[in-house]
Amino acid sequence: MKYGFDNDKYLKIQSEHIKERIAQFGNKLYLELGGKLFDDYHASRVLPGFQPDSKLRMLSQLNDHAEIVIVISAIDIEKNKVRTDLGITYDMDVLRLRDEFQKRGFMVSSVVITHYNGQKSADAFRQRLERLGITTGY
Repeated sequence: MKYGFDNDKYLKIQSEHIKERIAQFGNKLYLELGGKLFDDYHASRVLPGFQPDSKLRMLSQLNDHAEIVIVISAIDIEKNKVRTDLGITYDMDVLRLRDEFQKRGFMVSSVVITHYNGQKSADAFRQRLERLGITTGY
């Protein structure tokens, strides 16, 4: 069966372009990868041929150049926002993502909490991360 989305071509082209950009900027390039990196079942439904872990597989091709910084909003921590697909809060997902990245050989250097405005729940989460030995920042 022929699919409309060529997953292998996507992986090849994306990683080549990112490597070019890395070289262009003195071997340092900051990328924001939104959405789900290894469980993107929505994209695989709407793009026949897209694999749920395509973004992660592309990033894996750059593993020796990659440093992961996980970002979470203090607003989401305060609201106890839940990932409905997994049934867990965003703060728990940070820990899950960190473990998943590390299992796949990525360096996860830190967790950054954005939109911080003195939220007690964000302070508590940061303290929890620090007790786990995870570098954090606001």
